[in-house]
Amino acid sequence: MPIPDYQTAMLPLLRLTGDGQEHKFRDAVERLATEFQLTDEERSELLPSGTAFLFDNRVGWARTYLKQAGLLSAPKRGVFRITPAGQALLAQRPERLDVEKLLQFEEFRAFRARRRVAAEEPSSQSTSVAEQPLAVETQTPEDQLASAYRRLRQELELDLLEQVKASTPAFFEQLVIDLLVAMGYGGSRQDAGRAIGKSGDGGIDGIIKEDKLGLDAIYVQAKRWDGTVGRPEVQKFAGALQGHRANKGVFITTSSYSREALDYVGLINSKIILISGAELVSLMIDHSVGVSTVGVYELKKIDADYFEGE
Repeated sequence: MPIPDYQTAMLPLLRLTGDGQEHKFRDAVERLATEFQLTDEERSELLPSGTAFLFDNRVGWARTYLKQAGLLSAPKRGVFRITPAGQALLAQRPERLDVEKLLQFEEFRAFRARRRVAAEEPSSQSTSVAEQPLAVETQTPEDQLASAYRRLRQELELDLLEQVKASTPAFFEQLVIDLLVAMGYGGSRQDAGRAIGKSGDGGIDGIIKEDKLGLDAIYVQAKRWDGTVGRPEVQKFAGALQGHRANKGVFITTSSYSREALDYVGLINSKIILISGAELVSLMIDHSVGVSTVGVYELKKIDADYFEGE
């Protein structure tokens, strides 16, 4: 099943503590992962920042909101337990628990008001912050950042691909050189620059070193295409590799590949990597080729080890 959002995790987390015992966060995460029947792949999915597991983060925010509502308490570091208010809520046998339902608790309304005061600019309106209606969040702060990041990334990829498609063939070859070198291939940029665009032999545009020592060679085809690249073009490249007794190649295009082309490279002995236009610009962004950084935002959390000896 899809990884549940933090609100979906609230009631199962509260139920888990219904025994009145103290619970460690790590144990709770594992039990909830089993309850939600998450796969190993889903359990290992990270936030875009790569700093935490997505499911762990959402369970953490579920715990935070339940604590702010007075339903959970933290009697000592690293553990939490249900409160009398939490037990009373469970006794009502709710079918779901979310932010809207937490608004019935005065502690949670005060928490939301504090957050709004911290987040909003001062307003000239006469209505106080506490009297203003409180919007119901559907995402954790990290989820909101991840969504914003994905939107910005998608827009950048589309703009970058258009820019690449509008470039000249010579510039496109230079772009490929810069990317391959940034990824650690081709030795130096000077070595790669001499190799790319010099062959033109039977569907091969260049030959580069696989590593700085040149222990193996990679054959490259780099073409700007408008339509879908089909199996015949890829087969021609594979034939050229065989003619050179080579078994590694990279085919880079600004468009996409047909299903037949993708299936074909999985049937042959030669190792050919097909890089589409969408994958090309994604690699360019990952390796800072043709793009520049406009801002860096650091997310920080409490260092539990610092307070170990408190």
